[in-house]
Amino acid sequence: MRDKLKLIQESMDRAVKNKEVAGVNLLVIQDGKEVYYAQSGHSDISANRPMNRDTIVHLYSQSKPVTAAAAMLLMQDGIIDLNEPVGNFIDSFKDQSYVTPDGKISKLPWDKSVRIVDLLNMTSGLVYPGINTPAECTTTMLFDDAIQRLKYPYDKPACVEESELKDKHGHKKYQMSTMEFAEEIGKLPLQFIPGSFFQYGTSADVLGAVIEKVSGMKFSEFLKERIFDPLEMKDTDFYVPEEKKSRFSQVYEVVNGEFKEFGGDHLIIRHDGNKNAFESGGAGLFSTLDDYSHFGQMLLNGGTYNGKEILTPETVRFMTCSAVMEGPQHAFDNWHGLEGHTYSNLMRILVSPEKALIIGNKGEYGWDGWLGAYFMNDPASKTTLLMMTQMRDYGTGYLTRRLRNIVMS
Repeated sequence: MRDKLKLIQESMDRAVKNKEVAGVNLLVIQDGKEVYYAQSGHSDISANRPMNRDTIVHLYSQSKPVTAAAAMLLMQDGIIDLNEPVGNFIDSFKDQSYVTPDGKISKLPWDKSVRIVDLLNMTSGLVYPGINTPAECTTTMLFDDAIQRLKYPYDKPACVEESELKDKHGHKKYQMSTMEFAEEIGKLPLQFIPGSFFQYGTSADVLGAVIEKVSGMKFSEFLKERIFDPLEMKDTDFYVPEEKKSRFSQVYEVVNGEFKEFGGDHLIIRHDGNKNAFESGGAGLFSTLDDYSHFGQMLLNGGTYNGKEILTPETVRFMTCSAVMEGPQHAFDNWHGLEGHTYSNLMRILVSPEKALIIGNKGEYGWDGWLGAYFMNDPASKTTLLMMTQMRDYGTGYLTRRLRNIVMS
């Protein structure tokens, strides 16, 4: 009989030895019980610190399912409607422009504004930084400004003349907040008419600002009250407190065949884990394997964790059984490695296992992060699978697929 745990450990050890990852850990829960845990390598090579179970990592885009769940909370309580225009909450989204197919900037048709559902399905026209279109170039400038401002105080200084609030380069001398980011990005041209196409971008960040607006709370406070505290996610937040920094993983890249620490503030997320006024719904959370497993188990249990109902079963079904429309699906089909999947509510959803490049069941869902954090729930086998690593540009890597194929086979 195959020893899956032995195969998992050997696969991890090979990846560390071959410098694919500096450190990695994996947790698998089936039918509510832990069945596999394994780790290999280091979270901090210079400190000789292993990649432990309680290691805190940057989730990056694995933050997105949490943001989607927060939106589902507001939907099930009748506070937001997914068909509502984002302009109902953020003024800059009321009168937008978009990039036409021939590269010109045109006024958005009055009946084609960005809706909340477009934020959840990445059909908003909001993009990440790039150099190919006016939308990407202006977004790059906004991100550059926000990154430059990370060196300034968390809050806008009080009792200071307005003329003193900018440095010689024109950057405000305080950090960009979640709401300021959303207001500013709403002024930029969209990549396309909302709902017509799929493109991965800043939609979840704007959704975080919408949640702030309708809840009257900071995004972090809303998540803490409605999700993190009830789920006992004690190590999950938009920053890493000083008393927990000894558990905080370094980020690595391979340069000239050797591991090197990476220190960039990618997507306005602080590499040092310190406080950030920009609470990014798309990339900003820090967490651990066990913390995120509580979130995964809550969804797999139909919205309940340890007897506490977070979401209703109907809401979880809605969140995890949706799909983008046919037009955007054609764009999503170009995402290599996600063959057989659709996308909705800030997650991939496996709809055609026969087309996929991994062993899996119809209906499984989840997402990953830029540095290699990975989350998968499979309702068919009642499995939650989580992997954490911290490698630049890793995403869903070869090791991720190898490990989940061992588990799902």
